Amino acid sequence: MFRPKVPAMPQPIGLVTPPAVVEPTAVTQPTCQVPAPAPVVSAAPVPARPAVQLTPGAVIALVGSGTAVVLVVGAVLVSMLLAVAITGASVAICALVIRSLINADAKRR
Repeated sequence: MFRPKVPAMPQPIGLVTPPAVVEPTAVTQPTCQVPAPAPVVSAAPVPARPAVQLTPGAVIALVGSGTAVVLVVGAVLVSMLLAVAITGASVAICALVIRSLINADAKRR
């Protein structure tokens, strides 16, 4: 029951494609040519990354989107904290009710 049974399949079923034939090709080595030395130009060095230039509209958009993200994350965190506080208060009230029911039942006996 717990031993797996390996299915026996002597012939493949369905469409079978023949294996692709790979023929070897000749590899030619490129001949080494010495490049001519480049002329020396004394120009100002070009920075690897261009400097980012922000327009006033882009700055306002960035500030607005950052503010929106902070407000949304803050609202989510506050709502989660409120949910935990409400759950804790309701559990405490349930514990008080159960304790009073148990004490009232014990006094009647």
